[in-house]
Amino acid sequence: MPWCVEQHEPETIQNEILNFGVRCEKLELDLSSEKAYKKLFRVVNETLDSPLILVNNATCSTVTTIGNFTESALDRHYAINLKATTLLCIDFIKQFKFKKNGRIINLSSGQSLGQMPNEIAYAFTKGTIETLTYTLSQEIASKGITINAVNPGPNDTGWMDDELKSKLIGQFPMKRIGKPKYTAKLIGFLVSEDAEWITGQIIHSEGGFKGKRIQKALLILKIMRYFLDYDNQTK
Repeated sequence: MPWCVEQHEPETIQNEILNFGVRCEKLELDLSSEKAYKKLFRVVNETLDSPLILVNNATCSTVTTIGNFTESALDRHYAINLKATTLLCIDFIKQFKFKKNGRIINLSSGQSLGQMPNEIAYAFTKGTIETLTYTLSQEIASKGITINAVNPGPNDTGWMDDELKSKLIGQFPMKRIGKPKYTAKLIGFLVSEDAEWITGQIIHSEGGFKGKRIQKALLILKIMRYFLDYDNQTK
């Protein structure tokens, strides 16, 4: 499976959701562009209604070492991983018009659990999401909004080959690789009314993954090489 968006993938996903009998809209948006977060909420309010839930899953991740570190690379990571996430959270809170059941979920990557070499820009811009999460939780609790961060750990969204799976599986005590549905189920619970008493938490949903952060960094390097190889093949 190529790591990219297929030609009609947004429509396919939208139709799958519509088949559940619920409303669904889609929007392609570059969150690094100016006022992108404003456009997102404007479209949501116009096509759906005032949102109760915000899930921040967008990210920028490239190999950044001391040797190849550049100002532009830092800016790209900051724009998506920290700036956009923060602005989306703040704007969601400001326009929230209900008295309860507001939910914000931020996706993190477990940077607080250890080092992530060769991912300097990604590691610290993504790592700040945890600080953002528990800092905002104090001020927004009285507004009826909870906020939590989820670290899904190594997760096979379709890009892992058999070689990588065989190297990783031994580090999971359940002897299976993480899947997107595990993360989705956790987030589904956190945004439900049953999770109203949970806020300001960083939840590491890794299935007991025993690998060190440096092994995760090597995992990310493999992903980046995959991107580069695929990009070169399609040029």
